[in-house]
Amino acid sequence: MKAPSVSETPSIAPRWLQPLLMLAPGSLWLLLLLIVPTLIIFQLSLVPNIKPGDVVIPSGLDNYWRIFQPETFSIIRRSFLLASGTTLGCLVLGFPVAYWIALSSPKRWRNLLLLGFTLPLWTSSLLRSYAWASILRRTGVLNSILTSIGLPALDLLYQPIAVLIGMIYSLLPYMVLILYASLEKLDRQLLEAAADLGATPFQAFWRVTVPQCLPGIAAGSLLVFITGLGDFVNPELLGGTASRTAARSIYDQFLGATQNWGFGSALSMILILVVSLAIALLIKYGDRNAKSI
Repeated sequence: MKAPSVSETPSIAPRWLQPLLMLAPGSLWLLLLLIVPTLIIFQLSLVPNIKPGDVVIPSGLDNYWRIFQPETFSIIRRSFLLASGTTLGCLVLGFPVAYWIALSSPKRWRNLLLLGFTLPLWTSSLLRSYAWASILRRTGVLNSILTSIGLPALDLLYQPIAVLIGMIYSLLPYMVLILYASLEKLDRQLLEAAADLGATPFQAFWRVTVPQCLPGIAAGSLLVFITGLGDFVNPELLGGTASRTAARSIYDQFLGATQNWGFGSALSMILILVVSLAIALLIKYGDRNAKSI
């Protein structure tokens, strides 16, 4: 007697329910670890900060209104500027490196080169920040080299430039890996066709290579921007009070002396909305660019 095939085996669940059952584990995981915590944060953001002696309980929307006050708004603006500067720096430094590894380096060395760029990720971000602090401080390695060759010492530590250096160093491997994956799939026949048609190397790069890598550029920039926006260690250790960011403000509201969970949740919701909007734009326009190439 012929045994029934897998496709002929009767299923307990109806056909329309089978896809839902397959999606159930991932959906449950997403619900418990993303949607429910976000809803809890949103609920906390509407809780007013009640102080002793308050006669009228203020509305929870005051937490969001406080974000637009000059002091808080400057902190958020600084966070966005640092994240944007880090993204631009990683893109400018990472694209040539990824281009060389993907298109110019010997194939037998590519995996080793990629491993070299990912090695810093194997160490703690705290150790990396302390290492940069020892390099950039007034009596650090960098100033020792500068003074030994007759140049003046630089006051970099506890300045925004030190935060940018630490954040770019920490997030550069992510940009390189994503750009490498995009450049590795580059259609080199289009580059040869552009050269045959008289295009200069710069024209071929700008009009052939860059358009094909736009999805990778967008994905790498988004990853670096989101991670930089929520970075806590580098601004805290390399920037000090002069480079206070939204991540530090949220920490102070929850675990610091302020203990204002409503305002901290409102700050968190603003960051969540910005990140969600960026991801939505990438999904909508990045996928369209990928299909048009």
